[in-house]
Amino acid sequence: MKYLVTWTARAGGSAADNEAAVRRSLDVFGKWSPPGDATFHQFLTRLDGAGGCAVVETDNPASVAEGPAKFGPYFEFEVTPVMDIAEGVPLLNEAADFRDSIS
Repeated sequence: MKYLVTWTARAGGSAADNEAAVRRSLDVFGKWSPPGDATFHQFLTRLDGAGGCAVVETDNPASVAEGPAKFGPYFEFEVTPVMDIAEGVPLLNEAADFRDSIS
């Protein structure tokens, strides 16, 4: 299963508090390794410095939950299950045909 994981910096604190949080999150990130059973197809940072996103593939949902659990004090996360567009479009067409078949 693939997941789109996005994160943004948690709001709050003074400029000094935010700077300390950035430094701490970078220290924690430097010690972190992705779970061995997860493939990070893309691991991206936002150009505005406010967060990032990753496309992660794994059969173990706990491997997706691991990152937000460790980095939750610094970032707000959104985890969305996704599929390749080539798989999703036929499902959308089937759903439209189903709705069209109902009088």
